[in-house]
Amino acid sequence: MKAAEFIKPGEVQTVEVPKPKIEQPGDAIIKIVRASVCGSDLWWFRGLSDRPAHSRIGHEAIGIVEEVGSDVTDVKPGDFVIAPFTHGCGHCAACLAGFDGNCFNKETGGNTGYQAEYLRFYNANWALVKIPGNPEDYSDEMLNSFVTLSDVMATGYHAAASAEVKPGDTVVVMGDGAVGLSGVIAAKLRGAKRIIAMSRHEDRQKLAKEFGATDIVPERGDEAVKHVMELTDNAGADAILECVGTEQSVDTATKVARPGAIIGRVGIPQKAEMNTNQLFFNNTGLRGGIASVTTYDKKELLQAVLDGKINPGKVFTKQFDLDHIQDAYEAMDKREAIKSLLIMDK
Repeated sequence: MKAAEFIKPGEVQTVEVPKPKIEQPGDAIIKIVRASVCGSDLWWFRGLSDRPAHSRIGHEAIGIVEEVGSDVTDVKPGDFVIAPFTHGCGHCAACLAGFDGNCFNKETGGNTGYQAEYLRFYNANWALVKIPGNPEDYSDEMLNSFVTLSDVMATGYHAAASAEVKPGDTVVVMGDGAVGLSGVIAAKLRGAKRIIAMSRHEDRQKLAKEFGATDIVPERGDEAVKHVMELTDNAGADAILECVGTEQSVDTATKVARPGAIIGRVGIPQKAEMNTNQLFFNNTGLRGGIASVTTYDKKELLQAVLDGKINPGKVFTKQFDLDHIQDAYEAMDKREAIKSLLIMDK
């Protein structure tokens, strides 16, 4: 089968590899229909983090179950499913508490290889999210939205849930990538009255407004803080969704919070140290981490897509086949695409 692999910073390629097989009783083999490139993939593509050469890549996909292990009873061959990157088992303390992103029963290095024709998916019994019907029952637009439910839409929602966004809130969203834009959707879905999107790119500003942003702040640093405070009559925001992870983004998030606000942080941290004194003196809460993808999909997000309440698939602005995986990565790296879609099977 064809699969994408990392070669070195700035280079990925498509190779022929053996088709995966069932290895554990809780496994499923999935024929991938659509996958995508994530903003976090750009870390190693840009050389900002280490990755072994010739390792398989990708962690977002939808597909058809082809085969299941002996312990898998919740899904069966032929089921159309979302394949969350989190692989929650559904029965450990973390999963039972609603934090399947922190599942205690994960395989080391086992949430990758989704950019391929087939995927071995472990913890399949609970983690996979069944979509009614078959791929041909849905429009391209709907299929694209299903892909986002494997990661970015659930991650954006995790930011909003962690920040405890509630009806009537004023929310600031840090980041205008696919996760930040999904955070705008999530804030609106949870009833936010005002959503301030921090973005300086015209195409992303436009999409943020389409998703529900009421205000756009293009500045960064102190100028961004000043602009947000002006918009909020110097009160600050009720909730902040931090979807970037840089030191500047986190610092800005702490400075635009009203006293008692909560920051929902889902941007992967890019600096080990952080000064938390500002949080203390402003009674600001800081929560977040790895998204609870299966939990959110089953509880709310899949139905919201099916009902047409949200359309997060619009974050895909370019599409590619697996033979053009290098182009898919370069499009995101060069900001020519907000998010790159990979179509494996029509």
